[in-house]
Amino acid sequence: MPRHDPDQELLTPDFELTLPARAENVAVVRHAFGGLGDALDVPDHALADVKLAVTEACTNVVVHAYPDGEGSMAVSAGLRDGALTVIVADEGRGILPRPDSPGLGLGLPLIATLASSLELGTNDREETEVRMTFELDRRPEGDPA
Repeated sequence: MPRHDPDQELLTPDFELTLPARAENVAVVRHAFGGLGDALDVPDHALADVKLAVTEACTNVVVHAYPDGEGSMAVSAGLRDGALTVIVADEGRGILPRPDSPGLGLGLPLIATLASSLELGTNDREETEVRMTFELDRRPEGDPA
């Protein structure tokens, strides 16, 4: 996996949360992003995309990162120049194909469709990370300015 460019790191995240990678905590993260969206005045159409993409990324951690036990799921987000960058990281096995996967393998393609950019990699702490950027001033297609 390619290493992420440290120049693009979130200098000081507006939001950080680390929880056990359990299914019930995916809802906790989703709810927290609702509050973050309100606090940062994120438009409703953009917040819906952010929440769905973050839910998919966190679900991937829960389902795939720790096949032999439990581990953590770290989520951070920062707003800079009209773009919200969200990072979901884990200390698990990385993004590898899994023949016994319970899902359909649609999570990452969905995230790529919702986000302005999507990067998969390993950070400087050797954690697997999914980095999503959302341009918040973008309007949905057909929505007048």
